[in-house]
Amino acid sequence: MNFKIILFLFLLSFNKSFASDYFNTHKAFVNDKLWIEKNNLHTPPSLPPPIQKASPDIAKDTLSISMIENLVLLGKIWGFLKYHHPEIAKGKYDWDEKLISFLPDFLLIKKTQERDSLMLQWIEKLGKIPHCKRCRLSSNAYQKPDTSWITKSDLSEELKNKLTEIFQNRNQNKNYYVHYSSKVGNPIFTNENAYSSNPFPDKNIRLLCLYRYWNIIEFFYPYKYLTDKKWDSVLKEYIPKFIFAKNETEYEQTVLQLIGEIQDTHAVLWNANKINEWRGENFAPFQLRYIENHFVVTDDYHPEFSKLSPLKKGDIITHIHGKPIHAILDSLKKYFPASNPMAQKRDIALHLLRSSQKNISIRYLSGQKSAEGMVKLYPRKELDIYIGHRINKNETSFRILKRNIGYIHIGKIQNKEIPTIKKTFRNTQGIIIDLRHPPSAFVPYSLGAYFVTQPTDFAKLSLGNPQNPGEFNFKMSEKIKSDRNNTYSGKLIILVDEYTQSQAEYTAMAFRAVKSSLIVGTTTAGTDGNISTLSLPGGLETAISGIGVYYPNGTPTQSVGIIPDIIVSPTIEGILQGKDEILEKALELLKK
Repeated sequence: MNFKIILFLFLLSFNKSFASDYFNTHKAFVNDKLWIEKNNLHTPPSLPPPIQKASPDIAKDTLSISMIENLVLLGKIWGFLKYHHPEIAKGKYDWDEKLISFLPDFLLIKKTQERDSLMLQWIEKLGKIPHCKRCRLSSNAYQKPDTSWITKSDLSEELKNKLTEIFQNRNQNKNYYVHYSSKVGNPIFTNENAYSSNPFPDKNIRLLCLYRYWNIIEFFYPYKYLTDKKWDSVLKEYIPKFIFAKNETEYEQTVLQLIGEIQDTHAVLWNANKINEWRGENFAPFQLRYIENHFVVTDDYHPEFSKLSPLKKGDIITHIHGKPIHAILDSLKKYFPASNPMAQKRDIALHLLRSSQKNISIRYLSGQKSAEGMVKLYPRKELDIYIGHRINKNETSFRILKRNIGYIHIGKIQNKEIPTIKKTFRNTQGIIIDLRHPPSAFVPYSLGAYFVTQPTDFAKLSLGNPQNPGEFNFKMSEKIKSDRNNTYSGKLIILVDEYTQSQAEYTAMAFRAVKSSLIVGTTTAGTDGNISTLSLPGGLETAISGIGVYYPNGTPTQSVGIIPDIIVSPTIEGILQGKDEILEKALELLKK
C-alpha cells in the first residue's frame, strides 16, 4: 500500500494512554467513570441488543434531500423524547431498540403526512403524559434549551402540539439514561449499550451512534454555543457520513471527526482499534514541539537511539515523504479534537513521526542548511515517551532557587506537603508555581489560602438543570478562603503553556485571583471543567467537558485558555541553548 496513505491513516486519533495524562484526577474533577463501571451502568444486562432489521432506503448509495431532512427530524425527536418523556425516563423502554424497530417503516414513507402520522403513533404508544406542576422555565438561565425547531419545522400541528405538551410536562424525576454527579454536578451517562461485540456496526446502529452523541451535546454540553459550526447543522452533515461509512476504519474516522466538532480537547476517542492499527506501533526516538511556527526537535525519548538519527535538538521538520509539513498539518486538523489551535498542534506533534513501518523519510533544516534522511522508528515500549515537559524524578516538588526564590512543581506536589511549603517559603523573595504539567494533587484551595488575606472569588461554574435538559445556570462563585494566620506577602508568579490543561487551568485561575500574582508563558489548552465519559456503538468511548468554567465576571476559559499577563514563547535558539525561557523570565521579574 502507498506509504502516504498509511501515514495519513495512522495519524487520525488519540491513543488513550497519551490522552489520559491530561485528564483531571482530583475529587473536584472526578468523571465518575469508576463509579459507572463499578455499578455496571454502561450496558445493563437486562437489555438485549436492538433487533437488527433491514432498512431499504438506507441501503442505497445516496440519500435524497427529503430523506436526510426526515432523518434529521427523527434524530431530534428521538433524543428529545429520551430526555423529556417521563415513561422513557423510568427505563420502561429500551430506547435504542425502539429506534431500530421504527426505522424500517419510517424509511418507507413518501409523504410528510405519512411521516407525521407514523411519528405520532410512535409517541402515543409510550403512554400518557401526566400534568407537571413543577415544570418551570428559568428567566435567569445562562443558557436555555432551544425548542424552536419544533415550531419552525414542517411537522403537522398535531405533532408539534404533542411535542410541546411533552416539553411542558417533561420528566422531573430520575432519568434512566443520565444523572448528575453529586460531587460537582457534571452529567453521568448511564445504561448506554456500547455494542462492543461488533466494532463495525450496521448502518442502523451507526445512525444510532450519531443520534446518541448529537443529543448528548445538544442537551448536556455547556459549551455548545462556542463551536464554529451551529450544532443544528452538524446532524444533517453527518447523517450520510455515518450511513455510508465503508468499513471499521472509516466509521472510526467519522466518529472522530464528529467529536472534533465540539472543539474540546477532552473529547478524545478511546478503543479506536483500526485507527490505532493504521497509526502503527513505531515512533521516532525524539520529541517534537510546535515552536515559532515549526515542528522542532526538543528532546529525545532514548539517548542512544537518538544518536543514530540524523536529527538533533533544534532541527526543524519540513517534509515527510516529500510532502510539506504544513500541508500534512492542514489535512490532519479534523482528526485531532482540540479546544484551540495551539493545543491541536501540540497533540499532532506527538504523532507526526509514527508509522507501522520501521523507517520514515524526512527533510529538515539544521541551522541554515537543508538536509534529508531516513529516521529509524522503534516500538513504543523501547522508548521513554512522555507528554509535555520531562519530569526530573530526582527533584523534589518544592525547593529554594537562587536569590531566595521558592519554586513549586505542580506535577509532583502532594497536599500533605503544603504546611511544610508554607513554613519553608515564608521569608522568600517570591514564589514560582510551575503549572506546565498535569497536577499530581488538587491544590487551588489548600495552597491558594496561603496567598489571600480574605475570601477571594476566582471562578464560577455553569451546571445543567436536570429538570430542563439544555438549560445551564451559574452556581455561586468559587472562593479561596484565607489562611489568616499564615498569609504570604511576597510576589507570586505562575508558569503556563499549551501543556497547562484542565485541572491545571483551573488552578491557574485560582492563583490569578491573588493580587500580587503574574501569569507568565503562553496561552493554555483551553479545556476546563471536569469530564463526563460516554459510550458509543462499536465499543468506542469518548468524553466531554461536563461543566462550564468561567471567570467571576462570566468570561469563558473554554477555547480561550488562560491568557498570560506576560507572554513568553519558547524559541528555537532557546532549545539549542538548553534554556527554559519561561522560567528565566519569571526569575528576571522577581529581581525587580
